[in-house]
Amino acid sequence: MGPQWTWFPWVHCQESESSSPDEEREQRWAELFEQLDINKDGHIDILELRRGLADQGLSKGSVEKIVEAGDTNRDGVLDLEEFTQYLRSHEKQLKDMFRSLDNNNDGRIDATEIQVCLRNIGVNISLEDANRILISMDKDGTMTINWNEWRDHFLFNPITNMEEVARYWKRSLMVDIGEQLTVPDEFSEEEKKSGFVWRQLMAGAMAGSVSRTGTAPLDRLKVFRQVHGSSDFKGNVLSNFQTMVKEGGIWSLWRGNGINVLKIAPETAIKFAAYEQIKTMMRGSNESKTLKVHERFVAGSLAGATAQTAIYPMEVLKTRLTLRKTGQYSGIADCAKQILQREGVAAFYKGYIPNLLGIIPYAGIDLAVYETLKFAWLNRNRGLVDPGVTVLVGCGAVSSTCGQLASYPLALIRTRMQAQASVKGAPKVSMLTLLQNILSQEGVTGLYRGISPNLLKVIPAVSVSYVVYEYTRIFLGVDIEGGT
Repeated sequence: MGPQWTWFPWVHCQESESSSPDEEREQRWAELFEQLDINKDGHIDILELRRGLADQGLSKGSVEKIVEAGDTNRDGVLDLEEFTQYLRSHEKQLKDMFRSLDNNNDGRIDATEIQVCLRNIGVNISLEDANRILISMDKDGTMTINWNEWRDHFLFNPITNMEEVARYWKRSLMVDIGEQLTVPDEFSEEEKKSGFVWRQLMAGAMAGSVSRTGTAPLDRLKVFRQVHGSSDFKGNVLSNFQTMVKEGGIWSLWRGNGINVLKIAPETAIKFAAYEQIKTMMRGSNESKTLKVHERFVAGSLAGATAQTAIYPMEVLKTRLTLRKTGQYSGIADCAKQILQREGVAAFYKGYIPNLLGIIPYAGIDLAVYETLKFAWLNRNRGLVDPGVTVLVGCGAVSSTCGQLASYPLALIRTRMQAQASVKGAPKVSMLTLLQNILSQEGVTGLYRGISPNLLKVIPAVSVSYVVYEYTRIFLGVDIEGGT
């Protein structure tokens, strides 16, 4: 636990009659320095600063930038003079940025000014998104930002220009729990040209790989329960795991994970490229047009459908490899070869229709619930820098769960159709026939077989994905503020 220190919002400061505003400010900075200096050696190191500013939602990379910028004698720590000099210099930068945003010079920034400013540097956002940015900084509920609110919000955030502010504002959370990949939000032309976009997508792919690998045993159990009826695969989660381990050993719990990880990169690349092209088509001749929420949803769904069409054979291979028995296939290539020889090319697109139909409810509900929960939190906690890890993971877990509940029956039918040839003697039936069979033999609950291990993996998958994503972004030079 870090030290319990008092935050001094300048808007509430009462200046004494005997001191000037500058003296009052310097005194408060000195008091803050004392509280941050945990070991009382007259210096603040990176660890002390990170602990003291934990509530400000700063990453390790951001704290390192503060120390690097303020450390004039290059000894790796900040003394009081360096600390106050950094804050003076940074406050001056913040003042310049505030004035550049305040177009009408009324001393306040509104949502329209945020929208116009970001558009001028190549970032198009809707008025709704601008209002959400504003709410995250608005402490007094006026739906505007004054200088004190702006300064309090960014004083310990090492941004230096409006481009970095823009990237900070549109920070996106790419959470991948192995169900559906999300599409990142708008990127500026500068970000696309600099390689920032692909580094961010790579961070998301790495997070997805670790997350999927960590929860692979639960995913394999889900697939088994989806494919095998209640009479074929009885018992609770523990007994089902024991059955799989008995058949193939402990490593059998990770069958199918290799190709599940391999398909992340091509799916991410295709989905993003398709998303950009579809948005361009929607904008038509008006290249600066900001797409509305429902338009972005349509673009995202179509991009998802495009990516799924391209990589769908890998989905079928993943299901077959997940369900395989010991010695059935020697690897991915052998599995593909056997399917091709015995069933033909069409087998690689079994379950394709329910898979496409499932994209829309999952993506739509997941996005809507996530945005609603995050927006509600910002409304209840005006002026806080960032929701923080716990809130974002919670929002991601709840939204993903809601999305799964809506699309799960289609996912189950898709998986059964993909696995048909691997179930001895199973008739090759259509989607509607399969749905009727499940309802008549297992009832409505049959459409949700395997959902318990799927729900069990949500929180660990989202948590692992988030942590890996943040650290990978820092390693790749895409820090939380978007610096490259």
